[in-house]
Amino acid sequence: MSGSSHQASNPRLRAVLGHEFFAPYQWKRRMALWSGAILVALASILFAKASDWAYRLFEQLLTHGVWIPLILTPLMFGLLCWVTEGRLRAARGSGIPQVIATIHVDEVGFRAKMLALPIAVSKMVLTLLGLAVGASIGREGPTVHVGAGLMHWLGRRFGFNDPTALSRFILAGGAAGIAAAFNTPLAGVVFAIEELAGTFEHRFSGLLLTAVFVGGVVSLGILGNYAYFGTVQASLPLGHAWLAVLECGIVGGLAGGVFARLILLGRRGPLAVIGKLRERNPVLFAVGCGLALAVIGVLSHSTVYGTGYAQARAFVQGGTDTPGEGFGVLKLLANVVSYWAGIPGGIFSPALAVGAGLGHNIAYFLPHAPEAAVVLLGMSAYLAGVTGAPLTSAVIAMELTNNQDMVIPIMAVCLLARAASSIFSPTPVYRDFAERMIRDFEQQQAEKQLAPTPAEDIGATSAYGEPTVRAETETEESDR
Repeated sequence: MSGSSHQASNPRLRAVLGHEFFAPYQWKRRMALWSGAILVALASILFAKASDWAYRLFEQLLTHGVWIPLILTPLMFGLLCWVTEGRLRAARGSGIPQVIATIHVDEVGFRAKMLALPIAVSKMVLTLLGLAVGASIGREGPTVHVGAGLMHWLGRRFGFNDPTALSRFILAGGAAGIAAAFNTPLAGVVFAIEELAGTFEHRFSGLLLTAVFVGGVVSLGILGNYAYFGTVQASLPLGHAWLAVLECGIVGGLAGGVFARLILLGRRGPLAVIGKLRERNPVLFAVGCGLALAVIGVLSHSTVYGTGYAQARAFVQGGTDTPGEGFGVLKLLANVVSYWAGIPGGIFSPALAVGAGLGHNIAYFLPHAPEAAVVLLGMSAYLAGVTGAPLTSAVIAMELTNNQDMVIPIMAVCLLARAASSIFSPTPVYRDFAERMIRDFEQQQAEKQLAPTPAEDIGATSAYGEPTVRAETETEESDR
């Protein structure tokens, strides 16, 4: 009795026990985030294994005839586009723009429809179907979408319904997703800060780090400690070899900016014609994109299908089974038509493959620079040019290859590439798509207030080249 009264009368003990660290609410949030990180890591591992299996199935089909994609791929592209009309529209594309949009728009209905569990499940299934027919897509963007969806769902199950609190769950889920997809915990944190949130939230930094750490431990425990492309022993000696930074930064950045501009389309300029064709009949347009991909596949001897992981690894490891000299350009075109189709799938892994191919080409003009180093710089530069996220691209490149000797050259080439890509794509591609979604959603909300109508899905969004209320109004006015 005297002991308990002594504790109650001890002001220091009361101050310690009353600290925010011991607050039940904080521990509830920690448990929700940590359990969510485990769930996201397990889902990411399952998705990665299933993706490999799906693409191996496509490779088996190719053994029966290289002409099979000319029939199968267009049909499946059209089917995937048709399935993602209406309620499953949020499952289209990479998934990263959807996550960025939901972090910045705290409207409950918008978040529920973008991050609903059916969307997350369909995102995985439909991406696997795309890979099974050779689509030039990646699984990393969809993994971010799935991670954010799972964490959003779990946060609400734990009773966190405050919009600000849920924003943090979404951010943590996306970060854990990219970390588990590449087995790169540091890249997950940097990606969340630079790409998803756009700012660094000091109050949430500790929880974000622990969530990514927990997910990384789960991935490490199941898959082991490995580098995505294997350890790359490459360095860039001072002197003429540093011309590689300049050349890769300019070429990779410009190519990445061109790619971003191509997939963004728009309603003005020469690409507006393609956007209008997709608006008129998206399913038929997707079929045409599938046929274009199959033709590119035949021309490339079937090297441009899938994520491009094997080709990128062969380039960066200096293997003897590398694809042809035109791989970088052909893979870029394959990525464009796959994204134009509007099917679920990301651009991270395919972008790394394009960058590796371009780096391999640049290495021919730099005989004094180690080829592996130039390939690594080309990969980093192109990824930075596409995403507009130089810091994330640099960290990903270093963690994927377990290379610390190239830190300074990789950082320099990524910054140069971002500057070069801004000529064609001033706004980072994911943020541009997200801003379109937000703008179209706000326009639709304004229209609903004037004439309330029940909505069955998230509504059309120009992020996928679809006609929106604003676009239709502008068209009518121009016709007059």
